[in-house]
Amino acid sequence: MPKVILISQVPLPYSHIGSWTTLYHNYLSNNHSIDYIICEKPETLYNGIDYGLVVNNNLLKVQKKFFKNSYLGYFKALEKIIETNDKFIIQIIDNFGIVKPLLDFLNIKKKRNQCYLQFFYHGFPPFYENFIGRWFFEGIDEMVLLTYDSYKTHKSYYTVLPIKFSVLHNGIDTSKFHKVSFEEKENLRKQLGCANKKVFIWCSQDRPKKGLDFILDVWKRINVQEKDAVLLVIGADRDLNIDGVSFLGRIPNNDLPKYYQMADCYLFPTLWHEGFGLSLIEALHCGCYCIASANGGVPEVLQYGKLGKLIENPNFIEDWVQAIEAFLDEKETHNILIPENLYSAKSWNEGMNTIIENAKKNFS
Repeated sequence: MPKVILISQVPLPYSHIGSWTTLYHNYLSNNHSIDYIICEKPETLYNGIDYGLVVNNNLLKVQKKFFKNSYLGYFKALEKIIETNDKFIIQIIDNFGIVKPLLDFLNIKKKRNQCYLQFFYHGFPPFYENFIGRWFFEGIDEMVLLTYDSYKTHKSYYTVLPIKFSVLHNGIDTSKFHKVSFEEKENLRKQLGCANKKVFIWCSQDRPKKGLDFILDVWKRINVQEKDAVLLVIGADRDLNIDGVSFLGRIPNNDLPKYYQMADCYLFPTLWHEGFGLSLIEALHCGCYCIASANGGVPEVLQYGKLGKLIENPNFIEDWVQAIEAFLDEKETHNILIPENLYSAKSWNEGMNTIIENAKKNFS
């Protein structure tokens, strides 16, 4: 039976916040199918997993420079694992740069036929230009995407696409991100001074493509006093005085659920082709109505409008103003039922095991 090797650019377990590292942490702490991890030494090790540790010492630094190969340490660790005649499934996450030197390494060692390469891509649009990227798709065996819409985009863009594809939606910990009772919701609002108001939330890194400046311009066009509305901005700490806007700065990940749970509406004005949008599904599971840009994988995540409002022209301020005002004028609260296992970490774990099991069948 083939063994599974995960090559990670960051130490696992990862001591900082990250979307895919959080998913893998949950997976590797439960019923998983990973046999080896190749990475630099982490602070702690997962039980029951063999490590190929990358020792980034002075000798290796000289060797990497001499051979012009920044992945030399990873390949030294990999060589020790694949020296047997076993078959291996090798997982790579978003690291396009390692693929060409990895293929060269496996061919030199005459091990390419013993290895099945799975590439996990957390973006949305094609990474390589059409004909320039042909070597990549001829080199790997399977590409795993976040959405079916991303696959459709790849299929329509590339003239030749000679590999298998799979889709694995992102997942969150639904034991943390979930709805609370009306009474608890009101208590949370009182703690933040938002009682008896319509509460909106924007939560992301403060980068132009995440649309904060855009949504602040939208907010200035809404009569927030008349509507009793407030906007809580999480992830940005700006010295601005805008009526009805509170900048809360960075919030620890474990404290995020209560802010979603006190809110009525989550604003997701992404201005790029978002791969999936973890914060979007966190807000959904906490009971927020979502108004989001119809960009990238977002329409599929919101089931093309079934789970929230999609802004088809997200670069037009008027469209956002109309959607927000329409929500404020609603007399009844939107009550969209989200299945507990939809976009959950549990479903992600099950999906990963299925993808690995299918690869083993393909490779047998």
